[in-house]
Amino acid sequence: MNPLHWSYRVSFLVGFLVCAALLGFALYTEYAWGLVPCPLCIFQRIGFLVMAVFFLVGALHAPRRGGRWVYTGGVLLGALWGIAVAARHLWIQSLPADQVPSCGPPLDYMFDAFPFAQVLRMVFTGSGECAKVEPVLGLPMPAWTLLWFAVLAVFAVVATLRRRPSSSPGMP
Repeated sequence: MNPLHWSYRVSFLVGFLVCAALLGFALYTEYAWGLVPCPLCIFQRIGFLVMAVFFLVGALHAPRRGGRWVYTGGVLLGALWGIAVAARHLWIQSLPADQVPSCGPPLDYMFDAFPFAQVLRMVFTGSGECAKVEPVLGLPMPAWTLLWFAVLAVFAVVATLRRRPSSSPGMP
């Protein structure tokens, strides 16, 4: 099956499956490899989760032309969120050891003790656990997520803009 001829529904179903696989891999690295996610890693997972929901609902609904941008917009919001978080995470990982912020409290404690806006502010200032580099196939995990956010965003836009080729006479 040629991906250039996939329908909107099939394309968005593939987008959902990729997001689900990436979230599954994140859980695998956490529980099988023992890589404890930092707050920025968890926020990147949220970006993939948002994208997965919009991919799935878009695949199930598969609206006509104009309505497709609602689902693509949701996918793009999740992707932009994820790109911003992953870029910040990579920046923190690139800091020299003497400039890395100190480790903060766990994310669940922050949500219990502080308002949401303050938790966001604290997480984006980063902490020591976010500076730890865990390479996977030679790249840090946030580099991979940044790449996947960008690829999936472009994939969603292409799927939305693409017109399904009409069958020519004699072709079913």
